[in-house]
Amino acid sequence: MKKLFLLVCAVCASFWVNNTVAVAQDKPSRELSVGQAMPEFVLESAELGRLSSADLKGKVVLMTFFATWCSPCQQELGDVHSQLWPALQSEKDFVLLVVGREHTEDALVSYKEFKGFTFPIYPDPKREVYAKFADVTIPRTYLFGKDGKLIHASKGYEEGDVQKVMEMIRKALKK
Repeated sequence: MKKLFLLVCAVCASFWVNNTVAVAQDKPSRELSVGQAMPEFVLESAELGRLSSADLKGKVVLMTFFATWCSPCQQELGDVHSQLWPALQSEKDFVLLVVGREHTEDALVSYKEFKGFTFPIYPDPKREVYAKFADVTIPRTYLFGKDGKLIHASKGYEEGDVQKVMEMIRKALKK
């Protein structure tokens, strides 16, 4: 019981630190707003290859940033794996980008295998891509329309969020 209490305290402390970094540095946190264009970025993976934001033109893109130690991230990715990915992976105009913030590719390959995830996961070991979208808080989820503009952004995760995003994706695919 004591170990469980310590684990819960450690998780809460890391969450608190993660969400207060911008305040401690006396700067506003970076946030993308609905209607803004997708930032330019490049993701690289030995397994998946190189992917840039330019490669995503004309696609509906769901991008989520996570960490393997983040409990809400685990819930979100579990729902993505069981609900969203099976329903939408064959849509030719849809791209799912899952990005491991501060994780190396080796760590993500092991993680993906352990979890049984079948969707692609890209590494962002130095937060270089994440920094173009936000500076604090994960999970972070962004949905971009075919025009490259932000349709929806969220931080954190609650039960039912994946179903709401799936409805938005289907609507965006029809445009």
